[in-house]
Amino acid sequence: MSGLSIFASLNSVLGRHERMTIGALALITLVAAIYTVMGIGMDMSAWEMTGMPSDMPMPVHAWSAIDAFMMFLMWWIMMIAMMLPSAAPMILLYLRVGQRRDQRVNSPSPGYFCFGYLAMWGAFSLGATLLHAVGEQVHVINGMMAITGHGIAGSIFILAGLWQFFPLKSRCLEACRQPVQFLSKIWASGRMGALRMGLCHGLFCVGCCWAMMLLLFVGGVMNLYWIAGLAVLALIEKIASRWRYTPHAIGSGFMMMGGLMLV
Repeated sequence: MSGLSIFASLNSVLGRHERMTIGALALITLVAAIYTVMGIGMDMSAWEMTGMPSDMPMPVHAWSAIDAFMMFLMWWIMMIAMMLPSAAPMILLYLRVGQRRDQRVNSPSPGYFCFGYLAMWGAFSLGATLLHAVGEQVHVINGMMAITGHGIAGSIFILAGLWQFFPLKSRCLEACRQPVQFLSKIWASGRMGALRMGLCHGLFCVGCCWAMMLLLFVGGVMNLYWIAGLAVLALIEKIASRWRYTPHAIGSGFMMMGGLMLV
């Protein structure tokens, strides 16, 4: 099948609002990814930092209010680039269900749903920024935005691995893997309903992936290989619903890496 015929088939299946939503999500993700690669206001780009050793001596200085805001923005935009693609199926399903369910009341508001989802990752980014600031002040995180000691880095790997086996992790992951059941339980009409559902979905998504995202401190917060690798792992977990033990396999790998670093 040629590329044009595939496009024509998709165009016939997807409605105008769905095509617009897909385009908007793709654009937001692309802009966030470009900003991440450019360094989001940092002294050097992520591409440059990726090519440097994570233990390279770099000066660490006290943050000003502007520095703190830019660091928060860096974390948040990076989370948008990493996590929004995996949320796209849920957002599109919300749009399709909303068009059928609330067509006589209120049109579905995917923008509000998406904003609620990203707001929860903004809350995570705020926490990560505070952790980042404290880590630099106590010399646990260096100027390359990476953990300085193998002991702490190994412990974070083990923490991320252990979280993969927790029942709460499984519950959060299942909410992401089963969007139909998830939306049917929390459905609320209107824009505020869309915002609440987006916040709820974001909360479950953060609950699923927060420990994995802390591994960015191990390889370097602006290391593109770690950013891409963790984003792919988070996506695999959500789409591999038939592979029941995927989270456990990932967790076992994390704990093995942590054990090796501790040894």
